[in-house]
Amino acid sequence: MNSSQPIIQTKNVTKVYGMGDAEVRALDGVDLQIHENEFVAIMGPSGSGKSTMMNILGCLDRPTTGQYFLAGEDVSQLDKTQLAIIRNERIGFVFQSFNLLARTTALENVLLPTLYNRHNESGDEEYEERGVAVLESVGLGNRIEHQPHEMSGGQIQRVAIARALINDPVIILADEPTGNLDTKSGTEIMSVLTDLHRQGSTIVMVTHEDENADYAQRVIHFRDGVIEADKLNGRRTGDR
Repeated sequence: MNSSQPIIQTKNVTKVYGMGDAEVRALDGVDLQIHENEFVAIMGPSGSGKSTMMNILGCLDRPTTGQYFLAGEDVSQLDKTQLAIIRNERIGFVFQSFNLLARTTALENVLLPTLYNRHNESGDEEYEERGVAVLESVGLGNRIEHQPHEMSGGQIQRVAIARALINDPVIILADEPTGNLDTKSGTEIMSVLTDLHRQGSTIVMVTHEDENADYAQRVIHFRDGVIEADKLNGRRTGDR
């Protein structure tokens, strides 16, 4: 059992929408721990609470009650400005819809998070070198000056992954990362995420696809706002 301090820890987290008869408990007392260099898949049917959980883990929303510790810091009740800083500096996001700027090169898209980093002590040249390096690390060294419309869906998602890495986040949150891709491109993206995990990244991925969950070390199933099952996959880093 991993005895180190968890990167993610929630304590009795609830999320309630509405009031009275219209009240919906999207999360109902969730306790969760995820440690450094884990690759975790979160699954569950529509309305299970998995997306709400992902929003809280990504500091896109706050719990109604309970605590959420990210790398040891209680971020449960930070205000919107503070949460935005946490998102930019400590979390790397990979979305199903990519969320790239259309008329902007791959490198410029990757460098966007650095514009908002309040601890930016690096010069533009140093960040540009890092941007090139992370694009090369996801196999896009020859697409640095290409815009999204000049790339395939799989290549666009690789740019999004590179963007998620630029500020050296403590966790990567991937929300249905292959949802808009064909099977071949989806497999390539899962291989990229597996390589990042092998290199030490902590990854939490929401997916509805069993094939994607098979890449993770651990699979957590949500249902009706609670964790229904939390199982190890029997896979270790590097098995794929």
